Amino acid sequence: MTGWDIHPVGVYKVLGNCGTAAKNMADAGSAMQSNLEEAASAAGTLTSQYGPYTSTVGLVGSALGQFMQHWSRDLVYIAKRTSNSLHGADQATRCYIAGDLEHAANAQHEAAKEPKVDMPGVGEAGHRTKGR
Repeated sequence: MTGWDIHPVGVYKVLGNCGTAAKNMADAGSAMQSNLEEAASAAGTLTSQYGPYTSTVGLVGSALGQFMQHWSRDLVYIAKRTSNSLHGADQATRCYIAGDLEHAANAQHEAAKEPKVDMPGVGEAGHRTKGR
């Protein structure tokens, strides 16, 4: 007995459902980024009344920018973690079907590793500290 009891058809059904949900999540993230930029732009600017007459992002726009900057790393982490998990489950199942349990275990182990999230501004504070 190997300790593995996988039903490949069930795995691929779940992977298909998860893939669809992951795409929907990615689309929502892209839309959110676009909508936040649009909202920040529409929220107005601050203009100095004493000159030089320059405009800067208003308070609402600044808050929206900080919100996006604060959560960007976590959103990228979630996307990478999801992708790694789906890919790892697929690879492990393919190896299992081929009877290669060692490679199946290696694929499973690799998929469980913390993803490395590289964002602009390396060294900036963010929520996710593992995997950096």
